[in-house]
Amino acid sequence: MSETVSEIARQIERYLEELARGGASSHTIAAYGTDLRQFLEFLAPPGAKEGEAAASAPDPAAIDLLRLRHWLASLYQQELTPVSIRRKLAAVRGLFGFLLREGLVKVNTARLLRTPKAPQKLPEVMTAEQANRLVDAVAAGKLERPYPARDRAIFEVLYGCGLRVSELTGLNLEDVDRAEGWLRVRGKGKKERQTPLPGKAAEALERYLSARAVVRGETAVFLSYRGKRLTRASVAQIVKLYATYLAQDPSLHPHSFRHAYATHLLADGADLRAIQELLGHARLSTTQRYTQVSLTGLMAVYDKAHPKA
Repeated sequence: MSETVSEIARQIERYLEELARGGASSHTIAAYGTDLRQFLEFLAPPGAKEGEAAASAPDPAAIDLLRLRHWLASLYQQELTPVSIRRKLAAVRGLFGFLLREGLVKVNTARLLRTPKAPQKLPEVMTAEQANRLVDAVAAGKLERPYPARDRAIFEVLYGCGLRVSELTGLNLEDVDRAEGWLRVRGKGKKERQTPLPGKAAEALERYLSARAVVRGETAVFLSYRGKRLTRASVAQIVKLYATYLAQDPSLHPHSFRHAYATHLLADGADLRAIQELLGHARLSTTQRYTQVSLTGLMAVYDKAHPKA
C-alpha cells in the first residue's frame, strides 16, 4: 500500500481487523479482503495506474447508490457466477455497515442493491451403502499408506460425526472425551458444541491415539508426517486419494461425508432440529436443504419401484 492512502482504504483495513476480532474465519477474512481491494480498484478514477487505487479512491460519503450500481454492473459484465457476486456484495454491505457504525456514512447504501438469485443446487450425496463401503475399505487397509490408523480415524470421524474439515483439523487432544464418547467441536465463529462420538469412530480414534506420536507442545489430534497439525488441504488430498483408488470417484471431498451424515440421519427418521444441533447450523433453513435431498432420493425410489409412477 502506498504511503498516502484514501479514507476508504484505511476503513477497509479496519473493517477486516474488526472481522478478525469478532472471530470470523481466516478463509472469510481472506475472501472479503480480496473482494474489498478489488472494489477499491473499481473506485479509483479512470486512468489511475495499478496500485494507485488506495490513494485516489473517493471518501466513503461520496460513494453513492449510482456508483455502487455501476460496480455491481461491472461484476455481471465479468460474467461472474451469482454465488461469487453475492459474496462480493456481502463484503461491501458489511463494509458499509461498519462505516455506518463509525459515523462515516449516514446510510448503508449497499443494502439498496438487489441481490442476485443463487441457483438452488442440491449437493450430490453418497448413499449409505457407498459411504460405508468406502470407509470400510479404508479400514481394511486396501490402499497402502504410511499412516493407516490416522487415515481410518479421519474417515470414521468425518462420516460418524458430520464435522466440517476445519472442525476436524481443529480438534485438540483435550476435546476428545473418550470415557463418555463426546467431541468438543469448534464451529464457525468459534462457536463450540458437543457432538456424540459413535462406536466405530471412537474405536478408530482410540486406535490412532494409542499410536499417535507424542510431540512436545503439539495439542492437535490429527498430525502430519512432520508432527504438525494436519491442514484442511492435506485432509482433502487424503480423502481424494482414497476416494479415487477405492471408490473410483475423485469428486469426493471431506464435506461429502458431512452431507451424507445429515441426509442419512434424516432418512432414518432423525428430527430436523436435532440434525441442526449436530451440524452446528445457525439457521434451520440451512439444514432444511437436506430435506430436499432426502425427498429427491425418495422420489427416485418411487419412480423406479411404484407401478403407478
